Amino acid sequence: MPSRTTTRAALVAMLLSGTLPSGASAAETPTGPAAGGTLTKVASFEHQVTGVTVTKDGRIFVNFPRWTEDSAVSVAEVKDGRLTPFPDAEWNAWRNARKDEVTAGDHWICVQSVVASPDGNLWVLDPAAPAMAGVVKNGPKLVEIDLKTNTPGRTIAFDEAVAPQGSYLNDVRFSPDGKTAYITDSGASGALVVVDLASGKSRRLLDGDPTTQPDKSVTVTYEGKPLRRPDGRGVEFSADGIALSPDGGTLYWQAIKGKTLYSLPTAALTGWLTSPLLPEALSDRSLSAKVETVGENGPADGLIISRKDGRMYVTSPQDDAIKVRDLSAKGSALTTLIQDKRLRWPDTFAEGPDGTLYVTTSRIQDSAFYKSDAPAALPTDLWSIGAPAADATGSTMTSPTAR
Repeated sequence: MPSRTTTRAALVAMLLSGTLPSGASAAETPTGPAAGGTLTKVASFEHQVTGVTVTKDGRIFVNFPRWTEDSAVSVAEVKDGRLTPFPDAEWNAWRNARKDEVTAGDHWICVQSVVASPDGNLWVLDPAAPAMAGVVKNGPKLVEIDLKTNTPGRTIAFDEAVAPQGSYLNDVRFSPDGKTAYITDSGASGALVVVDLASGKSRRLLDGDPTTQPDKSVTVTYEGKPLRRPDGRGVEFSADGIALSPDGGTLYWQAIKGKTLYSLPTAALTGWLTSPLLPEALSDRSLSAKVETVGENGPADGLIISRKDGRMYVTSPQDDAIKVRDLSAKGSALTTLIQDKRLRWPDTFAEGPDGTLYVTTSRIQDSAFYKSDAPAALPTDLWSIGAPAADATGSTMTSPTAR
């Protein structure tokens, strides 16, 4: 009988070669243009996917937010070519219609992100705001799942001071020492959230600051036209994409309705952990003064930094593209890694243990938010793009070769 490690290795090989048996469709032979890599379909889903992560041993996890449908599965492992509800069916048993019957603290309500942590466990970020509307009471949380036993461990609940009504906690990165989590809020009032994982204490920072808000001068377009809802509203997402430098010393973020990539030393964001009172040096006004402008990305969603060379990969939804920024060259321009019409709203990145870059396409521009005749359930895909960094392992591990 093959070992568990052998079985996982075989699964990863199947995923990369496109030989999934069922449930998630087989990989496609690339047919579109690829400026800097080969685009390969890893899996297809019947529902709108956003987050993806790949663990050090090659396990792949994805999530499906409850945006325009009440999806039956929120978090799943892509296992043997099929979606397996994770960690079990009960955690995925929430239904919007059963809001008054199902407890919010131990069920997935509207999961936005899944990320593997430095110690090899899985963290799930649940903003608990179905349809990006009202936040369900006691629902916002960050949950750690022990991947050795596939059981939930720590649950860090966020109160209204951290996740107020109108918030939508979006994506998360973990410090290399596993002590701190950094989260973006892309909701009505953009912000950053810093979490001390040991104590569970959290603080909302740069709330309403211009660097975390939509840029009014930017109009997100698609196919040359402004992307708007049926009532005329355009894209309004605040701070969304987030990335952490390999040494954990610098945090990067930007709004989707924006063009500017910002950064801050993480030391400026975590000083409150050792101070009983919030000093003036950590006030939002002082933090804002320390924010640096890294450069212009244009409207972007997902961000990730390579473990090997420190380059940042950026999704460009309105260009159907993945772009690259050399962070070692201050003020350097973006270059296009790959542009392909099948990258229909490239959303979230992950990196596999061999350096393969993964990205979901969430097709936001095709959803019922922007097309009144769109189906509630929107088919989406997971893609891989070559191996841009030989020792890439995601956004949570340090590397001696990283700049």
